[in-house]
Order: sequence, then structure tokens, then C-alpha cells
Amino acid sequence: MPKKVDHEARRQEISEALWRIAGSRGLDGTSLRDVAAEAGISLGRLQHYFRTRDEMLLFALQHINRLAADRIRERIAALAEEPTPREVLRACLSGMLPLDEKSRIGLLVGAAYYARAVHDEALRAEAKNGIPPLRTFFADQLRLAADRGELPPERATEDEAMLLISMTEGLATYVLLGVHGPETALRLLDLHLENLFGAQRAAGGGAERAAGGGAVRTAPGEADRAAEAGGRRGAEAPASSGRAAP
Repeated sequence: MPKKVDHEARRQEISEALWRIAGSRGLDGTSLRDVAAEAGISLGRLQHYFRTRDEMLLFALQHINRLAADRIRERIAALAEEPTPREVLRACLSGMLPLDEKSRIGLLVGAAYYARAVHDEALRAEAKNGIPPLRTFFADQLRLAADRGELPPERATEDEAMLLISMTEGLATYVLLGVHGPETALRLLDLHLENLFGAQRAAGGGAERAAGGGAVRTAPGEADRAAEAGGRRGAEAPASSGRAAP
């Protein structure tokens, strides 16, 4: 009886071979033959799963985004039963930073994809699609914080949400370049959140001013949307089965 092949698992293994190449030397000039050699399979077998290089690149980017979304979802789930908007934002934003080796590799891979995406319509669309829902989710959290008296109402805007995304991506890039380390990036993120939320608390605002005085639970569907959107901005590449990530 022929052995049953898990095609999705095979496609993921090929993606991980591509990630190792992207993380170590980038994607410029990388061919299907290069990826087949890295994966330890023949070119013909690789083409059974991906007919073209672009098809392989798009699948690999979508897969790495799903992994990153899972990581951010786990961060949100690890919060208190009823997290505040600030806690939800910090969980999402810190999930976009390269705070350990896995997330660092994932962001290196993402950077290689984005360099290609500037001139590749399909990759560019995949990279851009995550921004609007993430901005909307962050803006919703800021508005909730303002309703609870934890944030000045004029700061609860989509522009402020976009500044949070842009700042965090800048911090992540500087970690990859060695401008500063992960600890500094997280400290600067916390400093910005303190500046954003702290002034209102010092003036007598805070959760105590919200109706009932308690935290407001983030709806599961909202957390999923945040994770899926955030996953497109910060990615994690796992070690491949049988081969270590670089």
C-alpha cells in the first residue's frame, strides 16, 4: 500500500528550507534548485508541490505569518482574564519585536520577503493586507481606553494606532541592524506606552474612572483579528524537523 504523504507538511518543510536561505543570505537570486538542495530533495519533487518560485514564495510568506499570528494569540491568552486595553496593546506590540532567536529569524526572513515585495505585486499585497485591520484593532483599543478614562480622548485615533505600528517596526529593524538590543527595544516600547497612558493616570484618570472600576475583557474574536493582523507584521520561523534553524 503506498505511503500516505501529508502534502501540507511537505510544503511547510520546503518553506522552512526557504526561510533558512532567506535568514542567512537573503532571497536575491535564490532558485527552486537552491531550495530543493537546502530541503534535501530533488528539484522534480519540489516542483510537485510548487510549480513556480513565486508560488513557493507566497506560500512561505503566508505560512510564516500564520505562525506569527499564533505567537501573538498566545501572548494575549497569557494575560489576565480581563486584560486592560494597554495590556492588550503591549502584548501585540511586543509580539512584533525580535525578543528571542526564533522571532529574530522570523523577522530576518520577513525583511527578505519585503525587499522583494517592493517589485512583486502578489507579495506586496500579502504584506500590505495586514496593516488596515491591525490599525483598526489598535484604534479600537485606544478608544476603549479613552472611554475608561485611561487615555486622553484626542489620542484615541487611527493615526495614533499607526504611530504605534510604525514605532514598533522601527524598533524591530534597529534590533536586526544591531543599533540596540531586544531589551532596549522593549524598554523603549514601554516608555512610549507610559507616555501615552501615564499622563492621564497621573491627572487622576485610570481604570477607577471607568464604569464599575474593572477591566474590560477583549472579545475572543477581536483577539483573533489582532493576532492575524499582527502576524503579518512580526513573524517567527521555527526550527525545521531534522534541521536546525540558522
